[in-house]
Amino acid sequence: MFNPTHIDEQVTLARDVEVITIPFGSKTILKKGEVGQITQALGSSYTVMIGGNLFRIEGKDADAIGKEALEELDKSHEKDNGHINEQAVWDVMKTCYDPEIPVNIVDLGLIYSCEFNTIDNGSTLVEIKMTLTAPGCGMGPVISDEVKQKVKGVSGVGDVKLELVWDPPWDQSMISEAARLQMGLL
Repeated sequence: MFNPTHIDEQVTLARDVEVITIPFGSKTILKKGEVGQITQALGSSYTVMIGGNLFRIEGKDADAIGKEALEELDKSHEKDNGHINEQAVWDVMKTCYDPEIPVNIVDLGLIYSCEFNTIDNGSTLVEIKMTLTAPGCGMGPVISDEVKQKVKGVSGVGDVKLELVWDPPWDQSMISEAARLQMGLL
């Protein structure tokens, strides 16, 4: 995992790579030799601009842009006395980003609730209600799938139920003070 960074680094693709188009959320293949700019390195993915278009490259494919491929998150710190560490769930959600905004989804105010319930096998069901900055966001399924995948990877989590909600509608007042400062909104 790496820290959120806005960068402007030129790269040449070392191999063909499957990417997600931004803001549409559709998959496509970029070809070896294409040249672009890394615009953001956030959570576990990169945002790259090629030919005036933005693409999301997953951390597992970082070698395609000359970066070290990301390994699975270290889960050794996520257990607390044999029970789920709720802070680990919040921490892992903070590694999820809208690829157009350099702030994690928690600090953006997109997570409306996160509840923890024990299920039959003794593991935990994590129920998340989240929203997006805009209802028609094509990246919505990509972001919500990333949240589910990462939360499910936390030790003790048996299942994740994520519901996209639109009430109340998201607005900039939901952004944390620290994130507003980071974005220059204060």
